[in-house]
Amino acid sequence: MNSMTIPNRRVAVLSPVAWRTPPRQYGAWETVASNITEGLVACGWDVTLFASRDSVTCACLHAVVDQGYEEDPAVDPKVAEYLHISEAFEHAAEFDLIHSHYDFMALTYSRLVKTPVLTTIHGFSSPRIMPVYQKYRDGYFVSISDSDRAPGLNYLATVYNGIDLALYPLQESGGDDLIFLGRIHPDKGVHLAIEVARLSGRRLIIAGIIQDEVYYREKLKPHIDDHKVRYIGPVCVAEKNELFARACALIHLNTIPERFGLVLAEANAAGVPVIAMDLGSCREVIKDGQTGFLVNNVNEAVRALERLSEIDRSVCRQRVQQCFSIKTMVEAYERVYSTIFDLEEKRQS
Repeated sequence: MNSMTIPNRRVAVLSPVAWRTPPRQYGAWETVASNITEGLVACGWDVTLFASRDSVTCACLHAVVDQGYEEDPAVDPKVAEYLHISEAFEHAAEFDLIHSHYDFMALTYSRLVKTPVLTTIHGFSSPRIMPVYQKYRDGYFVSISDSDRAPGLNYLATVYNGIDLALYPLQESGGDDLIFLGRIHPDKGVHLAIEVARLSGRRLIIAGIIQDEVYYREKLKPHIDDHKVRYIGPVCVAEKNELFARACALIHLNTIPERFGLVLAEANAAGVPVIAMDLGSCREVIKDGQTGFLVNNVNEAVRALERLSEIDRSVCRQRVQQCFSIKTMVEAYERVYSTIFDLEEKRQS
């Protein structure tokens, strides 16, 4: 779709305020909200980004929270969240659409305004939040993978997350290291990555924020020797690229169905093959045998390492360009926006 065919519309993008938009290190939802915002602005849309005051954007920035509550321990997260969400909805009349990346909480404001609200669901964190989605099931929703959908919601489309390929240059050849990038949490299977490293005799470098201290202390720390297994903490984009340059593969042995897996696309953009557990969206993001390998257990992951020579790094990047670029994502959201505007006009006529 050519965005110039759409009448000039004002869009509010509601980003989370756990971290800056875009984040300095960790913050997948903020990353996607930023990429959508900047992509829309580049296409000529009139966009206001509701995010923390230290955020960086070409759009109009509207902020009531100085910095992300994860970066400022003096801030109460709930206070920051509700000041932030309510601010966006108090300005709803100024916009033709509110595009929310704020999970179930923003839905509770959606019937209080006339402006349509589109919610991108970045994942269902717990069954306990589902009553909110069920109450507002007739709203407008987008899923980030076909596999991560809840029955009964009014989905308009699946729109895969898009990344800025300029941030992740192609690494023509990698090194010998295995890398893990993501949350240090049982869901992400970091302990399984350590087992793959042990069985294969390769070094593993682990990067990411610790979200489960007990898991880290009991399951991971005993194996971290700064030789065969290293933990380097959260990393910025430049540090990610350093890891990609020395990696033979990214190991992503998630223990629950993946929702999307932004790091899978980032690694592939840099040409790094991904070995991922065949759960959830992994088979939508990774093309088995072409951009990596889908496995069902540690032993299969170890055997997949022996097939890395089959992966063409340029093919990995080409698939990201085709399926997971900002351009592809924004074009898909433009189609969703157009559908919403058409539906709203019919309702009002």
